[in-house]
Parts: sequence; structure tokens; C-alpha cells
Amino acid sequence: MGFLTFPLFLFFTVICAERNGPIQTFVIPHSHMDVGWVYTIQESMHAYAANVYSSVTEALTQNKQRKFIAVEQEFFRLWWDSVATDKHKKQVRQLLKESRLEFIIGGQVMHDEAVTDLDDEILQLTEGHGFLYETFGVRPRFSWHVDPFGASATTPVLFALAGFHAHLISRIDYDLKDVMQKSKKLQFVWRGSPSLKEQQEIFTHTMDQFSYCTPSHLPFSNSSGFYWNGVALFPDPPKNGIYPNMSLPVTKETLHSYAKTMVQNIQQRAAWFRTNHVLWPWGCDKQFYNSSVQFANMDPLVEYINQNSKEFGVTVQYATLSEYFQAVHQSNLTWEVRGSEDFLPYSTEPFQAWTGFYASRNVLKGIARRASSQLHAAETLFTRYRVSYPDGPVPKEEALQKLKALRWAVSEVQHHDGITGTESPKVSDMYIEHLTQAMMGVEELLAALFLLPQTLGTASSHQDLEQHIIVYNPLAWNTTAIINVTVTLPMATVFDDQGQAIPAQTQSSADSNTTYDLFIVVNLGGLQHRKYLIKFSEKPGKEGSSTHHAWVVSFKRLNVSQELKTGRRLLPVLNECYKIMLDQDTNLLHSITDRHEKRTVRMSQDFWEYQVNGNVSAGPISDNYIFSANGSAVRAYKAVKMEIVPGKIVTEIRQYFYREEADEDYTYSVTTRIPQSFPSGRLCYRLEQSYSLGPLVVNTEAVLRIKTSLKNNRTLFTDDNGYQMMKRPSRTFVNDTVARNYYPMVRMAYIEDDSSRLVLLSERAHGASSQSEGELEVMLHRRLWNNQEWTLGYNLTLNDSSVVRPVLWMTLGSLAATSLYQREALELQHRPVVIDFLLDGTVAKKEPRTGSPIRPVVLPDNLHLLTLSVPGWFYNSNHTLHLRNMETGTPGSTQPDYDRVLLRIMHLYEKGEDPVLSQPSTINMKEVLRGMGEVRVLEERSLTGTWDISDLQRWKWKASEDPGRGESGSSVGVRGEFNVTISPKEIRTFFVYFKLK
Repeated sequence: MGFLTFPLFLFFTVICAERNGPIQTFVIPHSHMDVGWVYTIQESMHAYAANVYSSVTEALTQNKQRKFIAVEQEFFRLWWDSVATDKHKKQVRQLLKESRLEFIIGGQVMHDEAVTDLDDEILQLTEGHGFLYETFGVRPRFSWHVDPFGASATTPVLFALAGFHAHLISRIDYDLKDVMQKSKKLQFVWRGSPSLKEQQEIFTHTMDQFSYCTPSHLPFSNSSGFYWNGVALFPDPPKNGIYPNMSLPVTKETLHSYAKTMVQNIQQRAAWFRTNHVLWPWGCDKQFYNSSVQFANMDPLVEYINQNSKEFGVTVQYATLSEYFQAVHQSNLTWEVRGSEDFLPYSTEPFQAWTGFYASRNVLKGIARRASSQLHAAETLFTRYRVSYPDGPVPKEEALQKLKALRWAVSEVQHHDGITGTESPKVSDMYIEHLTQAMMGVEELLAALFLLPQTLGTASSHQDLEQHIIVYNPLAWNTTAIINVTVTLPMATVFDDQGQAIPAQTQSSADSNTTYDLFIVVNLGGLQHRKYLIKFSEKPGKEGSSTHHAWVVSFKRLNVSQELKTGRRLLPVLNECYKIMLDQDTNLLHSITDRHEKRTVRMSQDFWEYQVNGNVSAGPISDNYIFSANGSAVRAYKAVKMEIVPGKIVTEIRQYFYREEADEDYTYSVTTRIPQSFPSGRLCYRLEQSYSLGPLVVNTEAVLRIKTSLKNNRTLFTDDNGYQMMKRPSRTFVNDTVARNYYPMVRMAYIEDDSSRLVLLSERAHGASSQSEGELEVMLHRRLWNNQEWTLGYNLTLNDSSVVRPVLWMTLGSLAATSLYQREALELQHRPVVIDFLLDGTVAKKEPRTGSPIRPVVLPDNLHLLTLSVPGWFYNSNHTLHLRNMETGTPGSTQPDYDRVLLRIMHLYEKGEDPVLSQPSTINMKEVLRGMGEVRVLEERSLTGTWDISDLQRWKWKASEDPGRGESGSSVGVRGEFNVTISPKEIRTFFVYFKLK
């Protein structure tokens, strides 16, 4: 660089004069430890991760100046439980007491920020915080989100609610980071929620262009620098301790050159920040597994720079992250405010938009979200069970173990190389195995919770003609839903728990020639379950039966590869809310009319493909991270077949798309279910669409493209992690405009004009875009291969040959009619749970009809019961008593508390979003929860439960004023008070203690 052409001492003198004093450098030792990615967790533990914590503990104990930050908890917990000796554990506790080992973030993983759901982000953070607090009594106060691929505006809100003083990010658009560096705006106060504003603002530090890894280039040597322990070796660590690529050692001969190199980098970084404090990360991926070698080289370097600090204009110290942020906070500067904008999408170069991973490994994304939904259902049901049957037949210890296993698996996959789909195939298989095994355990628990409290009897002699089911509503709202039960006989009558026949419909299954779909209309209160009896018959039922059998009407397969005249022969499919017009010349959708508003929107819906490059020598490539469109998308089919199944509960439209006209097997399909016999309300407007895509051709990215007559100005709205909606206006770039206009769609996306809104709700994450006027495009599947050496070496090519089957709910209507999309998204995510009422050849005896059903738990429409669980933590919720119990080893401090209930309630709406639903809601917690039992004690806590809210104090940062500053939030809860006011977008967390029955 230019400044190296004149004497070093003169350069340092000039810089120091400008900066008014020496630069204080905080060297922060760390190891970035991916919970997955290339290697499985077991492989990483064996090769390096266990050695990180063992060797760091030993190295810090040997020298009082050394420090280290520990970030992800999964590896640490595995080390603590299965590797650490008693001596190690004693040393860790002492290092924490001396503030030389610091836990940062404290979550189970460093979660992704683009495709993760709010529920799961909170879960993984809570899992880690609960372990740290009950084990050490510590509560993390800072974040270190250095590697997620873009930064969501939800994350700073959650970290503020968890009690963090400051937030740290790194991966943002390369061009934006360059501007922020030059203008010294890498640090700011972030108000991630437009409704909460300064109530949950947080100071945010953006890492500079060097990010979290120490620059390894040495201008005085061909060897690397600062990575003295080399590169981790897989599958086994070397027995002689000699690792590949160990950096040039610090010796008498190299000491001064090393110091000059380090100081020059410090000076370069200092120019990008406003204070005299430089954060200098020392470490990178898989580092410090041989900490004694690391520190043995860095110790003399730190000492030498400090001995010559006047000449260098720099002081250097080992530090924790809290020390750095404390120094910046004490500078007492006024910081620029950033509103609710996020840093998505993320690009590293002109043709490297990291928007492909929004759709990578669709199967894994789906399983992860299903596991999360199952966990929510099981947590709420077990909590109800514990309150109602504290000494019931389901062993509480066994139940908690099954729940903990699924909590661990769901938390683990939120890692930024997990649910993103950016990992190797064997790691993806590992995540799926952990999830499915834990789900099997929880499925057994659900069955036990439903069945064991009942009186069991001998199975009916006609059990082959009967099927008993239980349907559970895991949400705290009353609901009417249509459930689908797979059966083997076409004739059935369904009875509710009062013995009344209820509306149902049977039809041939689209997925099997040997089974049938049985659709049942169920009405359930909040957190309520009901039993249903299905009686089968081998003969058609009597006229007027409550069950309708629907027949399939088939339409001829049509060639649509050529431009055809459309709109001449339209076939209507109606329900009380919609008139859906299908084009009989193409078998495709033509238009949808909102019958209530008498408004028609032209609409087509089909599948397109981006055919992308896999040869690095031929241009930009797509990979598991990056989407690089090689031109416009092309139509993915040449022929379409259609079937319609007209029904009294559901009318089904089945469309099959064939890549070639003569193909026997279809590549794509969509099944649209249109509810019937619901004159108004949300169910009437809900179109459920199930898709099938694949196997794809290699180097293909498949999208669902919906073209409408809406005038949306190519503006899209997508959610940040299911928490808040973000406006995504179309942007134009010199390069890569298509890919850089893709955004993550975790729960929902919509386009709108002044009259109508088209909403898509999703049960797993996808990528979404509006590439043209009136279009909404969703990337559903990817199959890629490239010849990049790095990708091939790590087996990260994403050659995904699977068939994926995502589900979307589609709603079209006025802005008022579609305003409940937040609740609708939750109803898709947490659909009623159906359990076969059959256990080891026995069925429950029928309850007396006079028995009263379980009482519901119902919240107002704008509030959502985010969490209801028995976490089973050991710790006393009084911090002073908890610390005293830890020191004295008081009996009970290591036993799970089965009576403490963790409850979170979230307000779904933004300020000003809706004239009624955006108002604060005041509820009496005793009354709301009376359906479960009598509330004795209510304690308000921080988001992850480790702080009593009245004790939680966060640093105040001076921020430039804006019109929103000074607005008051909701009232703060106090122990024992039961009236709670929840304001827009608030998430409030409580410990609840019930009077046990």
C-alpha cells in the first residue's frame, strides 16, 4: 500500500497526531466452530473441537494475561458432558470468575438469519442460555454473529429482549460495507422493529473488510502468519502435534517484522472507526485446538508492541468482547440510528449474490420446520398434562428427555450452515437423522399423553371397520379446520365425541392407487383436543349421509409448447369467496374473481427454470450459496394434464406438468384445494396448494411463477423470520439484477396494489422475487453441480436429486380481507395434530357423553401464544439464591423444576397496521389460563428466561434523535400482577406457577 513507501515511524507519528493518542487494540482470541457444514459434529469433536476447549482451558490457566471467547454452545456442552475432566471444570469456573473466559451469544449455535423461523431462533438461544445459567450462573450480554449470510432486522430485536448490551455482525453487501467503511459508519444504533423503536434498540458493530479471520499474509515471508497451530486435520488429529500449514514462528529474527505487520493492519482498521479502539479478531475457522502454540507465539508479540507503543502509536491487549464494547461505550459518542432495514440479501462480488441458499435442500428445510411444529404441539400438551396430572401415568422424567432431544435437534439445525442447505450431503443426512429420531420419540410422547390418562379397554371386534383419532389444536385460538386422514376404504362416516355425525368427504388419493383421502371439518378451541370415530362401510351410505364421496373428472393432456390462443373456453370452479377460471385450451389457471368484492384478477401459475452455469471457466456459477442467473428463466414443461375432484367440503384441482409432451412421468405438479360450504371468513379465502417438483435436471433452479394483473411496481413484501414484514422494492444493478432481487420468504410473501393483495404462506423457507410487473416468483428447488476445486474438495456441489413436496396457502382479496396473514401463517405452521387412537391393539373406552370437554385457552386475535413449555431447568429464578445454591451445592439445585412453566406471548401487529388489531391488548393472565388451571405466581422474565425483568438493565447508547424517540412501551410486569398489556410487536416472557390439581 502507498503508506509503506515512507518511513514507518513517520507514518505512525502522523496517524497518532490525527487520532489524539495511541490506538487501543483489543486482541480477541476465538475459534469459529461450525456445528456441521463440511464435517459431522462427531467428526469435528474428534478432530479438533474437543481439543479447543481442553487446550484453551489449560493455556489460559498458565498465564493470567490470556483470554478467550466461546461462542456456540453445542460443542462446549458436548465437551463439558463427555470430555472435560474435573480439573478442566474447576479451571473453567475459575476463568469465568476472573472474566478471562467469556461466553458470547450463548445460543446452541450461531443461527442463520435469512431462512430461520422466529420460534426456532428463540429456542436455540434459550437452550444455550438455560445451560449456561444453571451450570455457571452466567448470562451472555453480547453477540458475535460473524458468519450468517446477511443480517436480519429481527436478530437485534431478539438479542435486545435477551438482555444484550451490543450486537456484532459481519456479512453484509460488499459495496455497502465499502461505503460504510469510508464514511466511518460501521457502528450504529439499530432499531430493528419499527414498532418497538428505541425500546429495544441495540448498539451494532459491523466488522470491517477483514471480517472475523486474522489476515495471514506476511509481507516479509512466503509463509503464512498468526495461525501457528496450522490447519485442523481430519479424520484424526496428528499424534506428533504437527499440523499442516503451521505459520512462521515468532522468533528474535521475526519479532519486529511480525510487529510491523500487525500494527499496519491495526492502523488500517483504525481509519474506519470513530473511536481509538480497534477490535482485532485473532482466530478463524477451526482454530485454537493447540492453544499453547498459539499463545506461545502471540505472547512475545503483544509484549514487544507494548514495549514500543510510543513508536508504533498502538497498545495491544488480550481482551474479551465485553472489554472492547465497554471501551467504545465509555467514549460517550452520539451514534447514528439505523431503522428497521435489514442487510438482506448479501453479495460478496458483482456476480456472487448469496440468494441461492434460500431454496437449497428443500427437504431438510421442510423436515426442520415440521420438527419445530411437532415440538410446539408436544410442549403445550405436556404442559397441560403436568398441570392437570402432576402424578399421572406418563413419567415426567422420560417425557422431559424426549422433549429435550427434539429441542437439541431443532436448535442444532438452525446453524448457519445447517437449515441453509449449504452443508455437505453427509452433514445434511446427520441433521435429518437427529431430527427424525427425536421426532419419533416425541410422537410416542404425544400418543402417551393422549391415551394413558384414559381408561383403556379391549379393541373392538370390528376394529378393521373403525378408526379412532384424536385431533389437537396447538394454538391458543378457536379454529375451524379441514383435516385429511389417509384411509383404505372409500365409504366412511365420522362421529364427534358427542356421537354426532359430522361433515366429511372421501375421494381417491392423488398420491396412491390403494388409499383414499378423508376430509373432516373439525372445530376446536385453543389448546383443545377432541376425539373422532371413523366407521367404514364396504357399501355406499344412505342418501343424506354426512359423508360425501367425490369422483375424479379427468381432462385430456394438452400441448402448451406453442403459443396458443387462450381465454376462449373457460371452466369455472366456485366456492363462496372465489370464482376460479381454468383455461381448457391449456389446463392452466386463467383468473380469480373475489366474489365478495366483485373484483377479477387475471392470473396464471406455472413452473419455470433458470438453467445455470456449472463451469467456472465459462463464467459465474450457481452453487449451494449463490444464485447466478444465466439469462432469463424458461418454461419448464411442454404439456399439462388436469383432474378436478368436485366435492362438498373440498374441491380439488390437480395439474401435472410434463417436461416433454411424450413423457410418461410428470416433473412438476400442483394440487389446489378449494374449501366449500364456508360462506365467509378466512377458511373460505384459503387456497391450499401442494406441489411436487423433481427430480430436476442438473444445473436447474426451479421456480413457481405467478403472473397477475396487479400493479405492484415490481415491489414485493417478505417476512424477516416470521416476525415482521419488509418492503422489497425492485432494484437495478450493473450486474446480477435477477439474483440480487431475490429475498428470503420464511413464512410469507405478498404483492399488492391499491385494490388487491396476493398472499403466499409457506411451511418452509424459500426464495421469493417480483421480477416483472404483477409477478410473484418463488424458488422451490435447486439441483447443481460445478467444477470449482474448492466445492468438489468439500463435496458441496448440491447435486440434489430428490423430489420435494412443499405446501403454500394462497389468498387473494382486498387489503382488509387479507389482513390476518400473520395469524394464517401460524395456522399453516401449526396445523391440528392428528393422532391415531390405537395403541398396541387396545383403544380407549368411549367417554360418557355427559363428560365436559377440556376447557380451551383462547387469546385475542392479535396475540399469539409463542411458547408454553416445562423447560425443566434446575436453577432458582432468584439470582442471588441461584448463585448461593451453586456455591453450596444445595440439594434441589440439580433437580429439574417440573412446576415452572415458561410462557411467551407475542403481539402480531405493527403500530398503525390495522385500526383495531394494532392496538395494545390487555389480558388477565389468570383468566386466560383458567382453562389450564389456577395461576398462583406470575414472574416476568427476559426473552430466554435468565433475567428477572425488574433486574435487567441494558447500556444506554447516545443516539441521534428521530421522531419516534421517547415513545413509551407497555407496562413492565411485576411478580404477582396478573393484568398484562402487550403492545404492537412486543414479545413478553413469563414464568408461571399453577396450583397443581
